[in-house]
Amino acid sequence: QVQLVESGGGLVQPGGSLRLSCAASGFTFITSHMSWYRQPPGKERELVAAISGAGTITNYADSVKGRFTISRDNAKNTLYLQMNSLKPDDTGVYYCNTLMGRNYYWGQGTQVTVSS
Repeated sequence: QVQLVESGGGLVQPGGSLRLSCAASGFTFITSHMSWYRQPPGKERELVAAISGAGTITNYADSVKGRFTISRDNAKNTLYLQMNSLKPDDTGVYYCNTLMGRNYYWGQGTQVTVSS
């Protein structure tokens, strides 16, 4: 079955960096478009970044452009999100996601808190 397991979240000061990872299994990772979403406290889940199966096409929410980088290692079936220059508004639970057919699959999420 499809499994997505996020890791790498934590508490960081404004201006700091974190790298999130998402270990994928149960499907053909290399052909799957992958995304990172986040859910800030009290708000709806929102798309942060997405990447094509080969990793050649990426797109980002305007709020993270120039600060976050999405990447993938298809040999390791792992998705990454490098987050730099973090701001308090980046606080939330971060989820990796893939769409297969009509079904969205989500990991359990990893908490990112940006605070001094």
